[in-house]
This record gives sequence, C-alpha cells and structure tokens, in this order.
Amino acid sequence: MNKKYFISLSIAAALTIGSLPTLATTASANSSVEDLKKQQDDVSSKKEEINGKISEKNSQIDQTINKQKDLESQIAEISTKLKDTETKIAEKTKEIDETTAKINKLKADIEELKKKIEERNELLKERARAIQEKGGSANYLDVLLGAESFGDFINRVTAVNTIVSADKKIMDEQKRDQEELEKKQAEVEKELADLESSKANLESLKKDLDSQKAKKAELFKQLEAQQASLKVEKADLEKESDELSKMEHQLEGEIQAEQARLAELARQREIERKRQAEAEAAKRAAAQQKATASSSGGASSASAAPAETAPSAPVSAGAWTAPARGAITTNFGWDVLNGERRFHYGTDIAARGSVPISAAADGYVIKSHYSSSYGNVVYITHSINGQMFTTVYAHMSSSLVSTGQAVNKGDQIGYMGNTGYSFGQHLHFELYRGSWSASHANAVNPRQYINF
Repeated sequence: MNKKYFISLSIAAALTIGSLPTLATTASANSSVEDLKKQQDDVSSKKEEINGKISEKNSQIDQTINKQKDLESQIAEISTKLKDTETKIAEKTKEIDETTAKINKLKADIEELKKKIEERNELLKERARAIQEKGGSANYLDVLLGAESFGDFINRVTAVNTIVSADKKIMDEQKRDQEELEKKQAEVEKELADLESSKANLESLKKDLDSQKAKKAELFKQLEAQQASLKVEKADLEKESDELSKMEHQLEGEIQAEQARLAELARQREIERKRQAEAEAAKRAAAQQKATASSSGGASSASAAPAETAPSAPVSAGAWTAPARGAITTNFGWDVLNGERRFHYGTDIAARGSVPISAAADGYVIKSHYSSSYGNVVYITHSINGQMFTTVYAHMSSSLVSTGQAVNKGDQIGYMGNTGYSFGQHLHFELYRGSWSASHANAVNPRQYINF
C-alpha cells in the first residue's frame, strides 16, 4: 500500500472529524456528513484493493511453495542419480584395480616366458655345441654325407629329423606362448582403457550432477528468501487492512454521531423557533393588554410580561470560553460552607433569570442525567492539543443535550438552575485534566484555562 496515501487519508479523516464541532450551518454540516461518507468510501475502496493484494500475495506464496516442492523432488532425484553414479564409480574402480592386477600378473608371466625362451635358446645352443663337438665343424649336411651305408644314412636322417623336430617344436611353443601372452595383455589393456574411460565418464556425470544439485539448492534458497519476503509483505498488507477496517468503523461512528448531532441541532432549532414564537406572541399579548389598559384608563394592575432569556456568555478566542454569564460566587479551592471548612472543586457562577449555559470547548457529551448532588448535570469530554479534558456543568434547571452528542465551543447545553444539593440558582462548573472521578483527583482550577 502507498504509505503516503494512507497517511494523507488518515490526516484528512482526522482533520474532518476534528472539525465537526465547528460546523455552524446546516449546509456545512450536511457537507461534513457527505465528506465523511466519501472518506469512508475511499477507505473501503482502498481496503478492497489491499485485500486484493493480500490474495495476490497468498497466490504468489502458494506458487513459491509449489516450486520449492518441485525443486525438492528434483534434488531428491539428482541425489539418487549421484548415489547410483558413485556406486558405479566404486565398482569401476574395483574392476580397474582387478584388471590392473591382471595386467601386472600377465607382465610377470611374460617375463617368466622370456626366461623360459632364454633357457630354450640355451638348450638349442647346447645341442648345437654337442653336435659340433662330436662332428667337429660338420653341420647336419656333413652328418648325412658321412654315412657309411644306406642304413647308417637312414639312421643319421632319423636322428637329424628328430633333433630338427624337437627344435622346431620348442620354437613353435615359444612363439605360441608369447603370442598368447601378448594377446591377453592387449585384451586386458583394452579392457583397462575401457574401464578408465567409463570411470572418467561417470566422474564427469557426477561432476555435472553435483553442479545441478548445487544450482537447485541455490534456487531453493532463493525461493525460501522470496517466500519469507512475501510473508512480510503480506503481514504489512494485513496490518494496513486492519488499520483501514478500524478507520472504516471509526468513520461510520463519526457519521452516525454527526447525523445524531444534526438531528439534535434541528430539534433545538425547532425548540428555539417555538420559544421565539411564544416570546413574540407574549410580547404582542402584553402590548395589546397595555394598549387596552391605556385606552380604558386602567391602572397598573396588568400583570408584568414574563422575563426574557438572558444572552449567552460571549465566545472567547482560543480553545476555551466561559460557560455562562454571571458573578463568581465561589472560586476553586478552600472555603467555608455552613460553618464548615471544605475544598471546593469548581467555580460557581450565579445570575438571575433564564441564563443559558454553553459548552466551554469543542467536545462530546459523555453523560447527561440527574444526580442527587449535582442535580441536572452534563459531562463533556474534550481533546485539546493531544490532552484529554473533562468539564462538568451542575445544578442546571434543564439540559438540552444528550449522551454521545457532539458540541461546539459556545453551543448552548442547558439553563442555569438550583437542582440537586444547591442553595440558590447558579452554575457549578468543574474542569478536569483527564477524566472525571468521584475523588476529584484530576480537578484543576478553571481559571488556569478560562478567563471568566
């Protein structure tokens, strides 16, 4: 929500509400009601807008939670793949170790075969030396040609063939064994290369999975932060919505109070109109009676016209004004009543006739009733410069206001009287800094604020 708008709206409402007691005319009063209703409509509209934003935040939070759940599923899947890959890497590592051991064994076998070949070569050399020693420098051909007879030749051929076959067999075995070992070594080395390549691929896959998991975890962390931020924004919006609801209810109460005040104002105007009409009628009757008495030579036996209502006390500038015209008969503080010393918690103003009593400041009537001690009494609460005050108007002959009614400074609230515990017509006026209490704990001297 726009904070400046909310503050401006609050100030505007406060100013409007604060200005209600100063509305003097019906037109301006009706305008104030319309202004309050417009303020209430603005607050209701803004509240609907805020509630819409709250719903939007709820939707965003739900989307974030769903994304988190999806990421958790993806991270779990990646973790499973990682575990499987790590298992495969371990298996490949084991196979590589086994294959490496095979290669090492083959290499040892090849070395052993080389030793055997070397030994066979030595054997062949021995045979060659033996033949040379028996036949001198003769070779196989010399052996054959040296035969003394055909039978001796056959024997010599058989002997040579046997030697050659034995040598050939040794050579073939050597060649076959060496080829077999080399073939096995090549196969195992290829197997090792394949295993190492497979392991490298698995390690690359593991690295990629680790990277994916880290990215998913970072994204999950960002979503958590986003969710926390959305919750804070939602809480702020809910707080603003609550404030707007309170303002909405407050404005509704002010509208009702202002409408009640206007109704009471209209009633008082009607009473005043009737009173003025009755006074005019009485004047005309008195004038007519005087004229009749004068024309008939009558003496001064005609009854006197009723006394007129005295004017209200003049309204002073500032927050406070005197509540009534008259003489100050008792001040705030210690005095003596019926021979007894007592503390007087108010200021007494006395006057004769029909004396109007006015509200000492703008405020609201919190009580208007009859008390055995105060008589007809009115309590009004005021808020002046952030400080709460309460005024009390006692011993009135009658009250013209009711509980909950808003009054302006100088508005008539009743007439001076002699009701309750009183010894003559007067107004007993009390002023409290704070609320009224039976102990009079907050009572202050009215002269601190009012120039009587």
